[in-house]
Amino acid sequence: MTSEMTISFPGNLKVDAGMGNRVIRTDQSELSGGDGSAPEPFSLFLASIGTCAGIYVLRFCQVRNIPTDDIRLVQRVISREGGGIDKVEIDIEVPPDFPSKYHKSLVRAANQCAVKKVIENPPEFETRTVQRTIIG
Repeated sequence: MTSEMTISFPGNLKVDAGMGNRVIRTDQSELSGGDGSAPEPFSLFLASIGTCAGIYVLRFCQVRNIPTDDIRLVQRVISREGGGIDKVEIDIEVPPDFPSKYHKSLVRAANQCAVKKVIENPPEFETRTVQRTIIG
């Protein structure tokens, strides 16, 4: 299976990713010369980890009719000296009345995150320049 995105440059330091009829917009901070109109790409990468774990937690609770109003995930990124990431920590904060019998199961559910699994088993990357054919 192959999926495709089209990356475009709408102005200044904005970079958009088009997928079908959806667009994910990114920008750089004003400090970095951008307009600060959208998250930076690396911020979206980090958000994809937490939101992916979050959807698994949400579905786990929905299937069991457990209210999610007072549940949240808090993600911390521990940076490596010199750049990069040393560790990503995710705390699933639940209210006092959350059934304790589900605590470990909730962690297992969050660990099903597809983004986490790709990071644990990274794909091969291939980047190349190709000449686009213009018709007309």
